[in-house]
Amino acid sequence: MKFKNKNVLITGGLGFIGSNLAIKLVELGANITIIDSVIPEYGGNLKNIESIKDRIKINYSDVRDEFSIKHLIKDQDFLFNLAGQTSHIDSMTNPFQDLEINAKSQLSILEACRKNNPNIKIVFASTRQLYGKPQYLPVDENHPIIPVDVNGINKMSGENYHLLYNSIYGIKTCVLRLTNTYGPRLRIKDARQTFLGIWIRNIIEEKPFLIFGDGSQVRDYNYVDDVVDAFILTALSNKTNGNIYNLGSPDPITLKETASLLIEENKKGTYNVIPFPEDRKSIDIGDFYANFNKINQDLGWYPKTSFREGISETLIYYKQNIASYI
Repeated sequence: MKFKNKNVLITGGLGFIGSNLAIKLVELGANITIIDSVIPEYGGNLKNIESIKDRIKINYSDVRDEFSIKHLIKDQDFLFNLAGQTSHIDSMTNPFQDLEINAKSQLSILEACRKNNPNIKIVFASTRQLYGKPQYLPVDENHPIIPVDVNGINKMSGENYHLLYNSIYGIKTCVLRLTNTYGPRLRIKDARQTFLGIWIRNIIEEKPFLIFGDGSQVRDYNYVDDVVDAFILTALSNKTNGNIYNLGSPDPITLKETASLLIEENKKGTYNVIPFPEDRKSIDIGDFYANFNKINQDLGWYPKTSFREGISETLIYYKQNIASYI
């Protein structure tokens, strides 16, 4: 009931996580406004909000547009700040665009809040990529920050801006560091959001998918419904203000185990193990899985969906809707 009749702004709301969050918040009675630039490479898709399209407002603008943000931020109770450039490879080939979206625009958003709506609560979507290659596992929030790509550096800046505005100006902000999120509405045209996207597309299209390296790399995964729950819990608690939280899974598995489970749930499929392409090898972080004890202790968050259950639901969704995502 805490979201009933509350005004909620979601940047990147036509994308994967933003759209799933919007659907849940509509169910909870919130008044939703979505900002999305619908830039082809970034995952915005009107299909994602088809079920709620008549119950929300959509503003087609870019978070780099300071005037648009200044107008839209007024009278909002919550901001879920999910807009971002997510591709690690793109951040290396076009670093200045990544800087504009993941760092500079975040500062503009916060300035707009400071000047026009200082009472708003903000949850910022960050990434485990900024940790770099783990020095120990599982990775907790105290792990050194040593990004291996431009994306990680700029997301780190975005985080720090949010935490600074919390401590200096009293604007309520918190940060979620996401791991490999998957589920319905994920971008599957390519691997820009996660490698699981292109794996899912290829297996549905009955094409082999590729594993880089030897397949022994360990990863953790979160189903999107569990991630949405984390965003909602952090938004509603003042205990989270000024804090950073890892998300993660209690049962990390290797890439080969991931591939085998995907094939089992699909009832068919094949993959090829190949050496890392040079552009990917240089920014690969090796094994990674997160320690999420902090958010569990503070808010009681725990991922409810097993990877097998989540992959099954994801495959069902894309088999029914594949034409809208390729």
